[in-house]
Amino acid sequence: MSLTANDIRQMLRIATGATLGFSLSKLFNWPNGIFFTVYPMLLLGLVPIINAHIVRQFIASALFCGFAVLVLQGLFGFHPILMSILAFAMFALLFYQMSRGAHFLFGAMSVVGLSIQLHFASYSATGLGLYPLIFSNFLAVTVSLVSAYIMHWLFPDVSARTPISRAAKDAASVRHEVLLCATLATLSFMVFQILDLQDSVSAQAASILILFPLCWKAASMAGWQRAIGTLIGCNLALAAQLLLFTYSQILVFPILVLWILTFVFSRYHVLGGGMPGVGFGVITTFGILFGQSLAPNQDLVYSALYRFSSVCVAITASLCLVYVIHHILNRFAATRHHTFT
Repeated sequence: MSLTANDIRQMLRIATGATLGFSLSKLFNWPNGIFFTVYPMLLLGLVPIINAHIVRQFIASALFCGFAVLVLQGLFGFHPILMSILAFAMFALLFYQMSRGAHFLFGAMSVVGLSIQLHFASYSATGLGLYPLIFSNFLAVTVSLVSAYIMHWLFPDVSARTPISRAAKDAASVRHEVLLCATLATLSFMVFQILDLQDSVSAQAASILILFPLCWKAASMAGWQRAIGTLIGCNLALAAQLLLFTYSQILVFPILVLWILTFVFSRYHVLGGGMPGVGFGVITTFGILFGQSLAPNQDLVYSALYRFSSVCVAITASLCLVYVIHHILNRFAATRHHTFT
């Protein structure tokens, strides 16, 4: 399958936008570089265009996540049971928006952002208070939006894109998807809190990203693709570390490596229709590893090995739970999932 001119332009937008966010976060020493690197990948990778509707969803996701983290962690941080119930309710709302389709980007961005921020906000060892964490997220959203407009101005599509139509769903299927995904997202949050897995944000993100297809059959494929993408991404990050060696402390070299790797593997993402798959798993792995781990006097070797093993465990456990919950929900007519074409 060959690339179109629009595909190449989108590849350039994804690689350059992610690299720009990464560069700014390192130059100005902004905390949580993962936000500045991964958010542009999500914004430029999940939707190939930019318009007012997309911008509103992106801004709304930042406001929603900030408010949710303040309420959940700020007011109920010492009440884990009540906090878990409220987290389930918020995840259910977000997955409902994704299942309905019209506000898929809002739901997707908010699910990822809320999961990661709740994870970070729960640990004082991160060195960040609650308000600096939320401010960092808002700053990353602002930088991502500005860079997205710049990328679309620098690399505009050469022809109009055909809107993608989503298959209609009945109420039972929507309820099935919402309950399935919200339950898994809440269990993921609870497990990572109970086991005190402070350094496993990539595994937690993986357990959320495989839920984007919203159903068991597609989630199983997404989990397999995510595992492959993580394996490829971690191995290439290790190769990049060996190539750079001590030169990784000179920012221009990691910037160049990140751009090349993201550009090359965004090809597989755009050829797959822009849906989260192997290519998306590879480039987001780069974003997580470079954004969170790469710093002076710190290398990627331990991070890459640890993240691959933790992601594989998280995906395997998540898929087992998805399978079980899917079959439980399908026993009832009110939550039975139907496939529409």
